[in-house]
Amino acid sequence: MTEKPALIIIDMVKDTFDESHHFPITATAKKLVPPINRLIAEFRKHSWPVVFSTDAFQEDDFFFKGRMNPHSIAGSKGAEVADELDMQPEDLWLPKPRFSAFFKTDLDAWLKSRNVTLCAVGGIATQFCVLATVMDALCYEYKAVFLEDCSATWSDEAHQQVLGNYRRNPLDPLLRVMTSEKLVASLDSIP
Repeated sequence: MTEKPALIIIDMVKDTFDESHHFPITATAKKLVPPINRLIAEFRKHSWPVVFSTDAFQEDDFFFKGRMNPHSIAGSKGAEVADELDMQPEDLWLPKPRFSAFFKTDLDAWLKSRNVTLCAVGGIATQFCVLATVMDALCYEYKAVFLEDCSATWSDEAHQQVLGNYRRNPLDPLLRVMTSEKLVASLDSIP
């Protein structure tokens, strides 16, 4: 069976790119733009779906009761996809209330209606929203690729630790860690 992939980009929002918020991940997130945009272009060549899933918190959100500063408030400009990314009208923009792009959204039905079998996931932050989406993709019975060069968190060490946990795992080939180039090469034979 040939794969039908979808690219899912997580939490690359205007608030994260706004340096006035002093997020420790802003510079790292900006470095992801070129590889993500290259991968988006590859997916468009094949008419494979592209999804931008973004935080959409409430002003009094439970998560803000911890040390997390309020950001990406549902309906605000800061919760929109960052302008630096090549989002097009045919892409799905999917605001999400929690870490995973699947949690309380219609993502599963949307992917199934397009016969998607593999979710390639990147964005920020590696150990939270990207990982949660990868794991939920598996739970919804999609193969999942953790995009090594299209994901990041506030330190490369933390990023590599998370990826290292999944490089060799008993779910391979259902769950793989790959660079965007290796992913494209592995999917190149798909019509």
